[in-house]
Amino acid sequence: MTQKIHPTAIIEASANIADNVEIGAYCVVGANVVLKTSVKLHSHVVLDGITTIGAGTEIYPFSSIGSQTQDKKYEGEPAELIIGENNVIREHVTMNPGTKSGGMKTIVGDNNLFMVASHIAHDCIIGSNIIMANNATLGGHVHVGDYAVLGGLSAVHQFVRIGAYAVIGGMSGVESDVIPFGRVKGDRAFLAGLNLIGLERQGFSKDEIKTLQRAFKQIFGNEGTFDQRIEMVASEFADDKLVMNVIQFAREKTRFPLCQPQKKIEQKAA
Repeated sequence: MTQKIHPTAIIEASANIADNVEIGAYCVVGANVVLKTSVKLHSHVVLDGITTIGAGTEIYPFSSIGSQTQDKKYEGEPAELIIGENNVIREHVTMNPGTKSGGMKTIVGDNNLFMVASHIAHDCIIGSNIIMANNATLGGHVHVGDYAVLGGLSAVHQFVRIGAYAVIGGMSGVESDVIPFGRVKGDRAFLAGLNLIGLERQGFSKDEIKTLQRAFKQIFGNEGTFDQRIEMVASEFADDKLVMNVIQFAREKTRFPLCQPQKKIEQKAA
């Protein structure tokens, strides 16, 4: 065993700790915690509940991971928090396990960056390669797709879905589903277009982006009803994988409608 554990750390005997794990001063690791290989806990980290931390994940001071959910309906059920590999969890981050009303699991993917004081509530499903900036918060049951970016001080309403490659502007309150590749902003967030900068940075071609832009204009245009426009675009772009990702996301809407562009206010002639 090549563990490096500070003598002031408090670790329950039944905690499962792999090789090459580093645990800093004054950390607390609960009885049902699993730490995979090469996990690093800086000082003053608290890990509780039925929590698994994937290989290579690094957690900074004063984070509270796996503590009992804040959902008042929670009745002590043995819910889990499962965190994937190579995540960076910065200071004061909080993540809660699931509940019986949400599948009993909160799941976090790989290669994510959770900046200072970001929060993942119960029963969230988080993809991989996501960035949550300082104080970004997710309500319960939120789903976030791969490569999404959530700006600082943003807040996502419970049960909302954030599509892959979407970007949420700082200080935005998101109350409806955000399409993949979408860009939203505003205190009550509205759809402001596509995440063009993010798409370019992730290596999407100019032709792929232009096709997405054409489909976007049709989906959120004025011809027919929204459902009719969805079906028209599905027919026209049936062979385009990226556009069909948006269509599938729209068809799978559950509790909330899709976040829409801001309505233009017509100015009356003087």
